[in-house]
Amino acid sequence: MIEYLIKPGNLLKAGFSYLEASVTGKADLKGMPLSVSAELTNTCNLNCPQCFSGSGLMTRKRGFMDIELYKKVMKELSPYLYNANLYFQGEPMLHPLFFSFIGIPTTVHSVVSTNGHFLSEKNSEKLVRSPLSRLIVSLDGIDQNTYSTYRINGNITDVTAGLKNLAIAKKRHKSSLKIEIQFLVNSINENQIEQVRQFAKSVNALLRLKSMQIINRAEIGSWLPSGRRFRRYRMIEGEYVSKNRLPDRCARLWFNPVITWDGKVVPCCFDKNAEYVMGDLNNESFREIWDGPKFRIFRKSILSGRHMIEMCRDCTSGLRGVEY
Repeated sequence: MIEYLIKPGNLLKAGFSYLEASVTGKADLKGMPLSVSAELTNTCNLNCPQCFSGSGLMTRKRGFMDIELYKKVMKELSPYLYNANLYFQGEPMLHPLFFSFIGIPTTVHSVVSTNGHFLSEKNSEKLVRSPLSRLIVSLDGIDQNTYSTYRINGNITDVTAGLKNLAIAKKRHKSSLKIEIQFLVNSINENQIEQVRQFAKSVNALLRLKSMQIINRAEIGSWLPSGRRFRRYRMIEGEYVSKNRLPDRCARLWFNPVITWDGKVVPCCFDKNAEYVMGDLNNESFREIWDGPKFRIFRKSILSGRHMIEMCRDCTSGLRGVEY
């Protein structure tokens, strides 16, 4: 009975801790995170121009997470977590032990995001029969020309065929796996939203329309769609800047840390190049890092001057009126 009270109890402690910090400006922390992202790999088969992994802007070493490290972390964290994202940078299905990762029994809802190039009939069968809760598949266009403008080296036929494989396998096994198509709205593909919506219906998938993070400032103007709800940036004095006014608070630092493939803990999903390492799980427990001095100092810096931290300048936490 006590085990069933741990998650809601931790939710209350973490939530109160964040609210208290937002009001007082003190970086006190109570509880453990509610969600975690684990990067199975930062390698990818595509070269998307506004992605750190695909564009070549990532300077950290490439590699694959050790499954024993993941098991160790989840053993410590699963009593507290509601959600585990098995992705960060890169394509998680490239991991040689991908199906071993998603097959680990857990009480935590698990989510994978993929570019959809590995959804063969066999893999689709494995996915719908696994403990995975949700699969996000990126589809940023409905024809090869439009799709490959952003998903460079991608093949839309492989992705759409893969989504159909998933739909068939899910129906056959009466699977509860949620399939979500993610569509990054930009100036090239915004005229295809309705077509993608119809395709999503045909494969019984949810559709999420999302604004793009554009890491190359010089190219923002060429990617921005006309629809305001999908534009993260605005022009001020001849320069594109984020619409986010960056209030001095951020729930991600109380709820949603990220673990890179090599066991580094970073504050959130906007630290794509792991420039703000809070600790190393190869040498420390997660709790030691989560409650440690580096994390406390970083949380304090967010509460006193978030706009001064480089990785926060593209953050969507606190951004209103924009899909992200």
